Amino acid sequence: MQLLNEILEFNESFVKEKGYEPYETSNLPNKKMVILSCMDTRLVELLPKAMNLQNGDFKSVKNAGAIVTDQFDSVMRSILVAVYELNADEVFVIGHHQCGMSSVDPEKMIKKFQERGVSADTLRTLENAGLDLEGWLEGFDSVEESVQDSVEIVKNHPLLPEGTPVHGLVIAPDTGKLDLVVNGYEEK
Repeated sequence: MQLLNEILEFNESFVKEKGYEPYETSNLPNKKMVILSCMDTRLVELLPKAMNLQNGDFKSVKNAGAIVTDQFDSVMRSILVAVYELNADEVFVIGHHQCGMSSVDPEKMIKKFQERGVSADTLRTLENAGLDLEGWLEGFDSVEESVQDSVEIVKNHPLLPEGTPVHGLVIAPDTGKLDLVVNGYEEK
């Protein structure tokens, strides 16, 4: 069976049997926080449990590596929406040990693009348009430094309300242990 059909078949019975009821909550986070974390599958359930968070407690923004690359990227926009429209008062940037972004090799990834049908012409067009593809795909060497860099971008954003705590943490994906990188209460 194709994955989409399997999902839709399950969903039909999920809705019919009211499986959604335990997850009903408001669109506003109970604990008034937004978390930027990595999209790593190991964190989906572990991260909230390790932080004693329940469904509805926080707004979640995810990407590869929990990285804010630019003050005006979509991640930063999502954080600002959480703060201004959804009542989040604190921001948590949470990276993790053994992150795939620490081992991304841009050259190898570009070769994978080509192996899956992206033409050399397309790559040249992107480069000619000003995209430094290798730089754009670059990962990081230290998750702690990456978290600190992202915290700095968020904390120094001209649209973030002054005094908003921006915290940085790193989680161990095998145990859930959190290591503090930046205490946003002390960084005001």
